[in-house]
Amino acid sequence: MATLPAKPDLAQLRKRAKELARAESIKLSEAQFRVARGHGFPSWPKLQAYVRRVAEGGPNLQHAYHVDTEYYSERALGLLASAEDGTAGAREAFARHRQPLTREGARTVVAKKHGFGSWRGLREHVAALADSGEPFAWAFRLLEARDVDGLAAVVDEFPELVHARGTNGNDLLGMAGATCDERLARILLERGADPARGNAHGWTPLHQAAHSNLPLFADLLLDAGAPLDVSARGDGGTPLVVALFWGNRTVAEKLATRERSPRNLRVAAGIGDVELLDELVRPNGTLAPAAGAHREFYRPHSGFPLWRPGDDPREILDEALGWAARNDRSDALRTLAERGADLDADVYRGTALTWAAAQGKVAAVRTLLDLGADVNRVGTFGGPRHGVGITALHLAAQNNRLDVIEVLVQAGADLDARDGLWNSTPEGWADACDSPAARDLLANAR
Repeated sequence: MATLPAKPDLAQLRKRAKELARAESIKLSEAQFRVARGHGFPSWPKLQAYVRRVAEGGPNLQHAYHVDTEYYSERALGLLASAEDGTAGAREAFARHRQPLTREGARTVVAKKHGFGSWRGLREHVAALADSGEPFAWAFRLLEARDVDGLAAVVDEFPELVHARGTNGNDLLGMAGATCDERLARILLERGADPARGNAHGWTPLHQAAHSNLPLFADLLLDAGAPLDVSARGDGGTPLVVALFWGNRTVAEKLATRERSPRNLRVAAGIGDVELLDELVRPNGTLAPAAGAHREFYRPHSGFPLWRPGDDPREILDEALGWAARNDRSDALRTLAERGADLDADVYRGTALTWAAAQGKVAAVRTLLDLGADVNRVGTFGGPRHGVGITALHLAAQNNRLDVIEVLVQAGADLDARDGLWNSTPEGWADACDSPAARDLLANAR
């Protein structure tokens, strides 16, 4: 298969087809078909359309790769949410295309970034994507299949792919993190992929490694020069903060040994940095100015609702308690509680106890209960279509956290508590979320 240049020239392709037609005494249409097939496209019109779009879109062109049209609707909403969070790249996209911060405006931005004048044009393109021969979509399918040899072959045939961007600025290296297969990332890095490049949300491959708790992928990226101090989805959203948000201690501790950025209270609590905690919150509960700095990051994706972190010392202190809980930092929990943190505060989508229960952090659950946290505290969690009027036992049941369930039940958790959205008990959540062991444990606890 012939290698297509990074900046394919339609005139050169036409010339090649004419020369082939003359040399082999075949019709021009047959020669064009052969040229197209030689570059992996099913037809000459498909190749023409691709080359024109690449030429007109330039280096900022985004390539479609998902064949599900609903995927692009979700990405448009995600771009809108990121712009609402103040992410510079997302806001700049709306401004450049002169679109309002609305659902329709976001769809138009996404369509134009893909080289189409309308949302309908993008949808029609996506509908035919599976048989289009588009190299970026092809490479994405190889990533999904974890086909290491196939990926190596296609990026060798289309060298520009390691620098190309897909929807919302996602590149192949960033997508490789979602596969949990470091071999794919190594293929891309060896061929020049940039470990520092972020997508429209500022999300870099190292953010993805932190999000998915992939220490080997993180090592690979760090060795390649991936930066640690880059923010995504708001100021302070570094890879370390993303890891701490999800309670991914393995990656968080790896990143923290290199750089602890930002050095605010929730990071100190999540890492369990006693010295930094003492520096940021005094024994009487007074906070240093740095305690609440760089907290504009508050959600890793738009599934969580819009919020604005404030500068209220109480909010900053109570939020840090939640970050200590989800990272199983019992010493930090005790320190924060002694210095005035509210054990039952629901600062943003979850109390300290519900986060600890959802993440299966048994030591944190025991510590919070020993300190006096309400085992039946009703609160929120995650997205608004998920965690309404839930208790810690609902989340432990959903996530099959058997050891946490036992601790909560022993502490008097209400087996019949019903959430505010589905009117379901913890046992019902276990059943609905395919956690049979949790369901049986709860049933036997009655």
